[in-house]
Amino acid sequence: MNDSIKTYLHDHLAGSNFAIHMLESVHEQHKDESLGTFILALTAEIKQDQAVLQEIIDEVGTPVLDVAGVAGWVAEKVSQFKLNRTTHGDLGTFEALETLTLGIKGKVALWKTLTAVSEFDPRVPKRNYLDLIERAEDQFRRAETRRLALAVSAFSAGLPG
Repeated sequence: MNDSIKTYLHDHLAGSNFAIHMLESVHEQHKDESLGTFILALTAEIKQDQAVLQEIIDEVGTPVLDVAGVAGWVAEKVSQFKLNRTTHGDLGTFEALETLTLGIKGKVALWKTLTAVSEFDPRVPKRNYLDLIERAEDQFRRAETRRLALAVSAFSAGLPG
């Protein structure tokens, strides 16, 4: 059997790990604000989605080499430098939310792909992928709204008066 699906699933798991670590960092910087509350709730949802993905991986199997997990860890550590609010203001948070929205769109693609692959690969369990797609689309809308709200403070600072 082709192990491409194993690698694909594991890459998405690494991406979700990156997202959770990034969100935890953003939450720490905004914990006393409404953004912090939003981030905390969204992180809980992403952890639930990650648990579903882990169940699927447990059924399909894992790839032999875990390069994606290491790459995700490295990317997460590098991103923390820019997310520091004291040196970058709201730009780091804005870019974190932008990265998050892109990742959520990737999650939508994952659930759509698994919908298709489950039709011919018996290792991929049948799930209610439509509900997972709708949930991810809702997550995207909420994160995008917050991202755009941050654009004003991220890009208006330092403008000539």
